[in-house]
Amino acid sequence: MDVMGLQKLTLLDFPGKMACTVFTGGCNFRCPFCHNASLVIGPEYVPLMTEEEFFSFLNKRFGILDGVCVTGGEPTLQPDLEQFLSKIKAIGYSVKLDTNGFLPDKLIYLVNKGLVDYVAMDIKSSPSGYGRATGIRNFNIAPINRSIEFLKSGAVDFEFRTTVVRELHSETEIMDIGDWIAGDYKYYLQGFEDSGNLINDGLHGYSENEMKSLLNLLKNRLPKAEIRGL
Repeated sequence: MDVMGLQKLTLLDFPGKMACTVFTGGCNFRCPFCHNASLVIGPEYVPLMTEEEFFSFLNKRFGILDGVCVTGGEPTLQPDLEQFLSKIKAIGYSVKLDTNGFLPDKLIYLVNKGLVDYVAMDIKSSPSGYGRATGIRNFNIAPINRSIEFLKSGAVDFEFRTTVVRELHSETEIMDIGDWIAGDYKYYLQGFEDSGNLINDGLHGYSENEMKSLLNLLKNRLPKAEIRGL
């Protein structure tokens, strides 16, 4: 598999684990606020790390690190993701998979194969706002619903998360998300910051106090909701 980046240590991305984060290229969404634009719209221009280099790193760090976060781009688009995760698991690492949830069959298959220990699924917006948030007109929400229902079934440890952008997420949008995915599980409102590598310019985040107000709107629907990234 093409490895398009490696963060050698993260204490935040994989709850309860000291982990590294590996980046894949390509995505079927065009979210204007995506902070990894080069991996989405121009992966062919991103320098690659060979699989041999990556697994050499993992073998050397085993016992120091105990988790690997696989992110993107959208990892489930990778045709050899199963084999890649199998190699990571064979060394003895736990795997966290970041996904947009648009390929539920692939997600379900990988979880049922025992190749994923934790899933972080992005909830881009409310159902009515998904097209705007993903840059796709006439967005088909059905695959997202299927991934949500699968994760809510308890097959694997998971979280839902939404990156909150002023131009895309109103109070109404946030409340609609709460109504849509309501339940007693982990959900994070993530503060938006301009990474300098966005798909669209001119986007802004909310202040800390504004984020707290948005969080309060969710507490009846998502009692474990928290703020991340402020």
